[in-house]
Amino acid sequence: MTRPLTGGGPASGIDERHPPIKPRRVSFDWSDTPLHWVPGDPVATHIINSFHIVLPEGEKWFIQCVKDARPYIKDERLLEEIKGFIGQEMVHARSHQGVLDQILESNGIDVSRITDAAAKGNAERPAQMAALKKRNPRAWRRRLRFELAAVASIEHYTAVLGQWIMDNDRFEKAGVDPTMLDLLRWHGAEEVEHRSVVFDVYKAVGGGYVTRVAAWVVSLFFLYWALIGGSLYLLGQDPTIKKRVTPLRVYRSYRRSVRLGHVPGIFKLLLGEAPVYLKPNHHPSKVCSTPRALDYLMQSPAARAAGYDPY
Repeated sequence: MTRPLTGGGPASGIDERHPPIKPRRVSFDWSDTPLHWVPGDPVATHIINSFHIVLPEGEKWFIQCVKDARPYIKDERLLEEIKGFIGQEMVHARSHQGVLDQILESNGIDVSRITDAAAKGNAERPAQMAALKKRNPRAWRRRLRFELAAVASIEHYTAVLGQWIMDNDRFEKAGVDPTMLDLLRWHGAEEVEHRSVVFDVYKAVGGGYVTRVAAWVVSLFFLYWALIGGSLYLLGQDPTIKKRVTPLRVYRSYRRSVRLGHVPGIFKLLLGEAPVYLKPNHHPSKVCSTPRALDYLMQSPAARAAGYDPY
């Protein structure tokens, strides 16, 4: 269910293709947030928690890709948008790391098996890319374009999810922890806000349609693994779940969570967006609503505490 937009104010007259992008130095206090922050729904909790696992290192990879492309960007406006994008993604990575450290790990859920591998990949990537660029510049450009296309695909889904989270009033009815809900909506709002940046970077470095489609397919499998595999991993480690975690039990609980509006339908989300993202003339500015994002950011407790003033 969609909340009404505010009329007038800073959101009116926004250029959806080039909205202002600025980091907000938010922070969150997790001392009162329970492990199952969707009350009575550990499956929905851990499906969304799977994003907390992959996002800290994932956001750092996004930043690396954009930084690699930045020297080849001539458009001053896009360079300014890149600066805002990097600032926002740095805060996102830090904020989700807080969930891992203060909620999951403090409750006995060890995610280092996943996060350590991702961190190792990020640590090794700069040297690998530098060596490839020296050895074969053409192959370096192809890899960079493919990675940018993959990030642009993921950014499409994070923006769509961000819009869904902002517009979903069932979380309040379910009694979802307000601090976690603010984190998710603040992050979702900023994903909507900067949804065009990586796509525009990809196009600016010569990215074409075929690579965009191929990278979307790879991203689809990654997102499927992150959501399904990540949630099963977390449920298997959850010390409060006494029954054996089986795919059938999880699926039944997942279908209930979808009906209650606690999570979106994963297959509908992943495949339902294909006709949108794969249009040859697609541009991210054609989906989601920047005014809606700014409308939430004006209300966000974390953004307001960080001194965000839209006026």
